Amino acid sequence: MPAFYAETGGAAREALDLIDLVARAIDGNPKELRRAASAADIRQAKRDGKIAVLMGIEGGHAIEDSLGALRQFYRLGVRYMTLTHVNSNHWADSSGKFYVPGFDPAAFQLHHGLTDFGKAVVREMNRIGMMVDVSHVSDETIDAILSTSRAPVFASHSSCRALCAIPRNLTDDQIRRIAAKGGVVMINVSSYFLDQAVVDAARADLPSIKDRYEAIVRDLASDPKKRDEAIGALLDTLPKRTTSWTRAVDHIEHVIKIAGPDAVGLGTDFDGITDPPEGLEDVSKLPRLGAELLRRGYTSIIVRKVLGENFLRFFERVEAASRSLASEPPGTARPEAPGTP
Repeated sequence: MPAFYAETGGAAREALDLIDLVARAIDGNPKELRRAASAADIRQAKRDGKIAVLMGIEGGHAIEDSLGALRQFYRLGVRYMTLTHVNSNHWADSSGKFYVPGFDPAAFQLHHGLTDFGKAVVREMNRIGMMVDVSHVSDETIDAILSTSRAPVFASHSSCRALCAIPRNLTDDQIRRIAAKGGVVMINVSSYFLDQAVVDAARADLPSIKDRYEAIVRDLASDPKKRDEAIGALLDTLPKRTTSWTRAVDHIEHVIKIAGPDAVGLGTDFDGITDPPEGLEDVSKLPRLGAELLRRGYTSIIVRKVLGENFLRFFERVEAASRSLASEPPGTARPEAPGTP
């Protein structure tokens, strides 16, 4: 969900349109694709030689502050939700737009984690069996999610802050706590997420566009969609730097070393990044990751875990938690008086 929808409204409609698009794509290609709404569905699709298609929502503003909308999205097949995107919303704080000139993390700290309604969203996701995704949220929000959730949680596309210090990556402590709860960290393969040298060079470029960036923010304040499109076009004028594909394996290996081989998976973000590493430009190159892990001495069992088994077992734990909460009534919480997201 693009961040501007949090300001303009219409996020739920956009999500419904995209869900319809997915459904039409699956219905139009029945020999290749199959809907998947459970871990068992994924395994069965694999056995049948088909591609399992799952849906997730990136950005909790899609539910427009409604637990009823959350439940309806689940009924339509959505099985995970990233609680924020690059924007904070009415009930959860984001790690923010860390890639723009003059980034101020305090501007995104509206709630210092989750509001009471945000906690109700997490509990309702646990109850219905929707996976809670901590990618994009702030450190305080991660703390609140881990304290609130009755089910394991995951990071769908985040890497390791110890190797590349950006707010979107996870600290070693966060990785350990996610793993201890039965969750999994899925590595993002953006060069900006993998290599500190790429980050440092990109940050050095930002002063060159600072004046134009501030002019866009000022002049298009009344049109968030045009504002964000113009900012995106401006950022695209900066050099795109990449790193080696082996850096992705370094991040996988780091998670294994600090949290164990059951704690890591692949969350490539190929749909959202513009700077994949050299040698890992698309999904056709993914076998390299397994081959490199084997070369580094990891067993084929561990490689299978990284390539998908860890995620599937995490998904099954979320499903089991939902079954244990089946006697609970649907949540009825309503949001606090909304502020400006």
